[in-house]
Parts: sequence; structure tokens; C-alpha cells
Amino acid sequence: MTLKFIKDINFMLSEHPSVVNFRWSPTQSWGSTWSFLITSISAYLIAAAALHIFLRLLRRKRPVPLGPIPALHSLATALLSAAIFAGMLASSAAEIRDTRWFWRRSKTPFQWLLCFPLGTRPSGRVFFWSYLFYLSRFLHISRTFFAILRNPRKFPQFHLINHSILICIAFLWLEFSQSFQVLAILSTTLAFALVHGYRFCTEIGILPESYSPSFVMLCRIVLVVANLGWHLGVLVLHFWKGGCNGMGAWGFNTVLNGFVLLFVLNFYVKKCLLCERDFAADSGVELAKAADATSEISYKLLNNSSCDSRERNFVHYS
Repeated sequence: MTLKFIKDINFMLSEHPSVVNFRWSPTQSWGSTWSFLITSISAYLIAAAALHIFLRLLRRKRPVPLGPIPALHSLATALLSAAIFAGMLASSAAEIRDTRWFWRRSKTPFQWLLCFPLGTRPSGRVFFWSYLFYLSRFLHISRTFFAILRNPRKFPQFHLINHSILICIAFLWLEFSQSFQVLAILSTTLAFALVHGYRFCTEIGILPESYSPSFVMLCRIVLVVANLGWHLGVLVLHFWKGGCNGMGAWGFNTVLNGFVLLFVLNFYVKKCLLCERDFAADSGVELAKAADATSEISYKLLNNSSCDSRERNFVHYS
């Protein structure tokens, strides 16, 4: 029973006709044109700006209650990311099994995952799941509107730029059959499944929210490091093995990923500095209060030279 269930799942993920016969083309794939890409990103930016301006005109300062919507969104995103991860993993194994017979003897499966042969067309199993990953990016942009509604006074520039760049990157992977996208999608969907699954658990109260920022930061840092490794690996194989497909898009993709890396580092550096400043300010207030209280008690009870030493020790260790 269990073995049959596993075979059925593997068939749906890697052997279904819709998966095997997929082809990226304007006539067969929704959202596969440059005009759609430009229009959708423009509409996303305009909608986010319009919502922010509308809330500012209403002089809205408090967060807009969203109820269970963010939790349901996190659950849907986590499940979709896990499905894309499983589908890409099963499809990659099937592609390696079916095509390995005409590889050169020196080529390994890992090298195929990093470096598509020259002339590879965007069709077949792995590109079907790459297409679903591209469409899933439009589900992720909902978090931008959640951020605006939760904090109407702040415009989420980082969300807008980050999501717009990631949509462009996913489009370029398909348009130019870019190498290394299999590993990039596997690492990205795994990170998204963990992050959004954890967010769902915190939003419904299963797990505490105190560790959420640290966990999300750790996943993003690991993901950035992994993507950097995939980029360097493709570059090495391109010059070592005689060429990888989609290297023109790889250069543009590298620039876009560089912008994402800069924004992520800038965001978290500012966040860490702000936390340290707030911690220092709170500690200063607490130490001042402790010092005042100690001084008053020491003056009333002892009123001698030894109280200064005790006060300094109390302030130092409190």
C-alpha cells in the first residue's frame, strides 16, 4: 500500500504527461511574454504605492487587522514551496536517469545540475517545475501588501525591489534555459518551506515568536551563500567543461542577485544596529534608575564614603 502510494506520487511529480510534455512558449505557457513580465511588475509597484498613499491620506497610523489571512498565506506558501521542491527533486532524478546514457564519461549528475549542455531548450520535467516556481513568485508578493497594512506609515521598499528582482530572475531562468536553476530552485523552495512553515506556526501560536527573526535571518543567509556557490560553480564549469547554456542571462542574473544581496545585507545591518542602539538606550535608562535608587537608599541609611563604592558595584553588575 505504501509502495503504491509512493509510486503514484512519483508519477504525478515526474511522469505525468503535463510534466513530461511541458514547453515554455507564449502560446502554451501563461505569463511567458516580456510584455506580461513588465506589465505585472509595473502593476505590482503601482498597487503597492497606491495602497500606501491611500492609508496615508486616511491618516491611518494603527495596523489594519488582517485576521487569519497572513497565517493562511504562510501555510499556502509553505505547502506550495514543499510541492515544488519535491517535484523538482523527483524530476531531476528522472531526467538524469533518462539522459545519462549519452553524457560524456567525465560528467557527473551534479555537473548536469549546475551546467546545462549548450542548446538546451526550456521543455520537459525540470522546466515544468521551474515554471511553477515562476508563478509562485506572484503569491509571495502578497506579503508586501501585508507589510503596508501592518505598518501604514512605512513604505516597504525592500519588499518591492526584492520581489520584483526575483520575478525577473525566475523569468530569465525559463526564457534562456539558464544553467544551475535546478539547484537554485531546490535551495530556495526548501528555505521558503521552512520559513513560511515556521511563520504559520508562530502566527497560530504553536511556536513562540521570539526566535522567528533569528530563524528567518539564518535561512536567508544560508540561501544567499548557497546561491553564491551555484553562481561560482557555473562559472567554473563554463570555462572548464566547454560551455554552459544561458551564460548571457547568467551575467544579468548575477547583477540582479548582487542587488538582492546588497539589499539583504543593508536591511539586516541596519536592523542589527537599531537593535543594539535600542538595547543600549534601554540599558542606560535601567542603569540610571538603578543608580538613582541606590544613591537614595545609601544616602538615607549609610551616608558615608563606602556607599559610593557599593553604588558603582551595583550599577556595574545590574
